[in-house]
Amino acid sequence: MVALRAFPVLYARDVEGVAGFYERLGFIEQARLPGPDGGAGFISLRRDAAELAVTTEASPRMLAGVEPGPGPRHELFVYVEDVDAAVAALRERGERIVREPVDMPWGERVAFAADPEGNLVSLASAPAASG
Repeated sequence: MVALRAFPVLYARDVEGVAGFYERLGFIEQARLPGPDGGAGFISLRRDAAELAVTTEASPRMLAGVEPGPGPRHELFVYVEDVDAAVAALRERGERIVREPVDMPWGERVAFAADPEGNLVSLASAPAASG
């Protein structure tokens, strides 16, 4: 079997709030489906070639009979052009920064934030090209 496409689906109590967080990281909404309460039940997002979706935490119960565990439920690794600027912008909007930017031994600069439901988001800048 060859996977033609794959993307993570994040379970959320507040689908729009969590999707909005990722929009602030440069993801753009691609599709939206209503939830049982009339609000958003599923939002798909894309940033360049990266895709993710946010769905209500009731979704795995309804579709697969599985109870989602307590958070955090995932870590998403997101490359940004400037980690320090991304952290400053998130902080300005009141988002929680878990770890300030640090230079890692492998060359990337990495920071950690939390989305509105406490899931970890690694923000990283690719190593500078050696010249």
